[in-house]
Amino acid sequence: MARSAAIFDLDRTLLVGASGPLLSEAMRAAGVMSRSVPGEKFLYEIFNRIGETLPSMALARQGAALAKGRSRAMVQNAAATVAPRLAELVPSYARREIAEHRAAGRLLVMATTTPDDLIRPLAELLGFDDVVATRYGVDDDGTYDGRIDGEFVWNTGKLVAVSAWASANDVDLASSHAYSDSVYDLPLLSAVGHPTAVNPDPRLAVVAATRRWPVVHFDVPLGVAKVPVVNMELQRLLLELARPAFIPFARFDIAGEENIPDDGPAILCGNHRSYFDVFAVAVTVARAGRPVRFLGKKEVFDAPLIGQLATALGGIRVERGTGSDEPIELAADALRAGELVAIMPEGTIPRGPAFFDPVLKGRWGAARLAMLTKAPVVPVGLWGTEKVWPRSSRIPNLLNVTNPPTVRVRVGAPFALRHKTPDPATKKIMKEIMNLLPDEARVRRTPTEAELRLAYPAGYTGDPGKETTRRPGTD
Repeated sequence: MARSAAIFDLDRTLLVGASGPLLSEAMRAAGVMSRSVPGEKFLYEIFNRIGETLPSMALARQGAALAKGRSRAMVQNAAATVAPRLAELVPSYARREIAEHRAAGRLLVMATTTPDDLIRPLAELLGFDDVVATRYGVDDDGTYDGRIDGEFVWNTGKLVAVSAWASANDVDLASSHAYSDSVYDLPLLSAVGHPTAVNPDPRLAVVAATRRWPVVHFDVPLGVAKVPVVNMELQRLLLELARPAFIPFARFDIAGEENIPDDGPAILCGNHRSYFDVFAVAVTVARAGRPVRFLGKKEVFDAPLIGQLATALGGIRVERGTGSDEPIELAADALRAGELVAIMPEGTIPRGPAFFDPVLKGRWGAARLAMLTKAPVVPVGLWGTEKVWPRSSRIPNLLNVTNPPTVRVRVGAPFALRHKTPDPATKKIMKEIMNLLPDEARVRRTPTEAELRLAYPAGYTGDPGKETTRRPGTD
């Protein structure tokens, strides 16, 4: 029975950007090249922006002639030296995709125009089964002879080379997967049963949309959009709009945003008072300059305005009561990729009298996530968001621009959870959040009838007598 394979293009697909700069640097360091090619830096910048072009591929085709007389062994040694640095350019989500194909029993193949001698060490380091790449001819003395041995592995040549490899290895392309960023790989993508456009160039993006092929970006979670050509995550553009000047119906009093780590994994944990909490967190994170993956219950994603923002921010939808661990697993993947994840441990906005309870009680999801990934927790204390968007309203008070309420945000220092079980870990998280709230938040008082009405959702039909406490949960 024929096997299936997962076939990955290299530059701008498996790697973030081009391998060329690091490979050229390694060749010069090894004495294989004496100097850089004129305009090399500019060409790589163009490639990183828009992908392969006919001039760049014409230059690549001349690589064999330019390599004539150079030692193959020196090139292979330089490639082996630089392979670990190239491996650092393989994003976490690409590694996850590779691992899933390996677990499914598919052969892993790197198919690239880049010469075999330059890229095989990287493929072996990543655990690939084989490489289909351009090969240079070699003289008896171990130097390159200036010819291409076999196919120039690009465009239709890549399909020919991959097809020959598949035939030799009893691989069925119709049941195989292929990944590429380039419209010039359409012959290969069209030949497999499961094509995927990765970080597609503008023309491949159009083809993928027309043919309904999946489009992914391995440097961001599945489903997160990026702007073509500039190759910027949509969230980064939206965060430019998540500034107080663009939200005239609220004032912001923010402090402690320097406690959000500049890089690496971290879990933002805040209290929940309003659907406007997501806006408050977005404004705070925008100051830190980092994208964030927000875990929120389905009602948040279904809410007008805020739902669209949560989705654009790369939000992770949580449907409570299903018992599914998928949201925690997706959040853990994001943290392992060095991302910032935000979660509100209370799970939902407390209703009625429970809204005024000075003792915050959380569900165990945040603690489980921190214990699973060892990522630090960054507490966030929110206050006043309910004045902008009360629980009783379906939309925020957008017209209150003459005397807008103040939203207070305090970000605490990161801390690690040392607990072995989620209940005490959750209590620790909630205590740190409570410490960031104003003094009035820690005073137990009896709310007025008017305050209570604002603390119930629109159309509430439940029993107010059962809303006196906010019970923690295990999800």
